[in-house]
Amino acid sequence: MEDIGKLAQDKLFSDSDLDLDRAAKSLGILLERRTDFGDLFFERAASEGFSLEEGIVNAGSFDIAQGVGVRSVIGGKTGFAYSDVLDAASLDEACRAARTISSANASFKACVTPSLIPHKPLYQSDDPLMAIPRREKIRVLETVDREARAADPRVTRVMASFSCSHRTVIVMDTDGRVSCDIKPSVHLSVSVVLESKGRREDGFAACGGAFMPGRIISDENIARVAREAVHTAALNLEAIPAPAGAMTVVLGAGWPGVLVHEAVGHGLEGDFNRTGSSAFTGLIGKKVASDACTICDDGTIPERRGSLTFDDEGTPTARNVLIENGILRGYMQDRQNAMLMKMKPTGNGRRESYSCLPMPRMTNTFMMPGKYSPEEIIGSVDHGIYATNFKGGQVDITNGNFVFSTSEAYLIEHGKVAAPIKGATLTGNGPDVMKKVSMVGCDLKFDNGIGMCGKAGQSVPVGIGIPTLKIDSITVGGTASGGK
Repeated sequence: MEDIGKLAQDKLFSDSDLDLDRAAKSLGILLERRTDFGDLFFERAASEGFSLEEGIVNAGSFDIAQGVGVRSVIGGKTGFAYSDVLDAASLDEACRAARTISSANASFKACVTPSLIPHKPLYQSDDPLMAIPRREKIRVLETVDREARAADPRVTRVMASFSCSHRTVIVMDTDGRVSCDIKPSVHLSVSVVLESKGRREDGFAACGGAFMPGRIISDENIARVAREAVHTAALNLEAIPAPAGAMTVVLGAGWPGVLVHEAVGHGLEGDFNRTGSSAFTGLIGKKVASDACTICDDGTIPERRGSLTFDDEGTPTARNVLIENGILRGYMQDRQNAMLMKMKPTGNGRRESYSCLPMPRMTNTFMMPGKYSPEEIIGSVDHGIYATNFKGGQVDITNGNFVFSTSEAYLIEHGKVAAPIKGATLTGNGPDVMKKVSMVGCDLKFDNGIGMCGKAGQSVPVGIGIPTLKIDSITVGGTASGGK
């Protein structure tokens, strides 16, 4: 197995006067004043991307961002500073700035001895930017354009992007624990516009993950992604107006789990519950969903975009059962919120970059599979909607109310999937809707490696998954009348 610790140190410290011992000396500056804990977060993120429009690769980018974030925590207070320069003098200055939240002297010796913590990596450490030549990356986009236009003569516009990134992280805390990680990431997306008889519809598809680009750039996979985008647009060209009213809704496996992510997942993040601003505050041990619902957050799934060998505070990620058979079992925690709530960190402390503070965030959030086949679930519905893809939504964390728009949905009539519909929005309350889940499928599926989650101005990659599931009643907004 590769020595990730050595590779990470070479990436971050090779052109600097820093090493682990010198960084530990700087970290000791935090301990010269009272603190509950503190840490250094070193990061180097290299990224490259190309985009195509109108058959031409019209943009390319290459970027390297690196630096260190310094944090000192005392109760609910946080001192934070960061530097874009990786050298000893800049690190010392950042540590002195971060410790200003406390004027009291430390009660123990200001000395940190670094100790490398072994972690089993969840992905290979190779650099995806160097894995294939740039000409090959351009060929990928040209192939997307060609396959999309070949899939349907009504395609009038194709936009595509292909990007790779390589993130190296070292986390050192005031207990001397040092964790090192190197994570690759690739992403391919395509958007298309179809026009017919005066109507215009768009479609989108993407794929990605924490692996090398060779995983997704086969001609077969490129064609699949292109056809998926075209399929969505073509379907909506033929779709009828969505009905409106309260009705049964079946969510398809995979990306529709974004509803669970938004309407339930965010409400289970520790900071919202510590401050009493979540609809789930104070409900641990209480019934918050139907018996059919078991929801987990798991950052340990190999090669998923939302996975991390350890979180951005050095805590190993884990499979955390949040809701078990409808009972709320716990929240997602970073170190500070866990300390304040007298709970354990769960490996969910995440930050967008070294210039940001960590906070409780989801990794890969999903509902565990049940016993029913998708056919059984659909067959149990006399009249309702089958939603297989979503294009956007929002939720109010304080009360759990949500609104989501479908991008691919169908009527269900007498247990059969019927006509495609467009313009359907789903509105409801997350905790209330979870209590109306009556059937859960055996077909758990994750998104195609495209999930991104925003919170407090920070974006991080996440994974999203559900099996097919039946919700007995959701309010559907549409342009036709008549929910039954």
